[in-house]
Amino acid sequence: QAQLVESGGGSVQAGGSLRLSCAASGRIFSSYTMGWFRQAPGKEREFVAAINWRGGSTNYADSVKGRFIISRDSAKNTVYLQMNSLSPEDTAVYYCAASRLRYWVLTDESSYDYWGQGTQVTVSS
Repeated sequence: QAQLVESGGGSVQAGGSLRLSCAASGRIFSSYTMGWFRQAPGKEREFVAAINWRGGSTNYADSVKGRFIISRDSAKNTVYLQMNSLSPEDTAVYYCAASRLRYWVLTDESSYDYWGQGTQVTVSS
């Protein structure tokens, strides 16, 4: 069964950095677009970033552009989200997702086929 396992969440002060990791089973990782989404308390889940199957194309939400970087390591079957200049507004549960639509960096969560369990990120002021 396909699996996505996130790690790297935690608590950090405003202005700090965190790096999230998402380990994927090989069948998923090698040919899927990978994305990160987040859900803050009382809010709907929203798109954060995505990277296509070869890593040649990325997409970011406006709210994180210039602060977050998505990348993937094929040797480790892992996708990363480097988060810099964090603010309390970034506090959320962060989810990793995989989409069969491997050529595209889609923002709609309905385009993603597999999801991780989520990892909590808390940013204090």
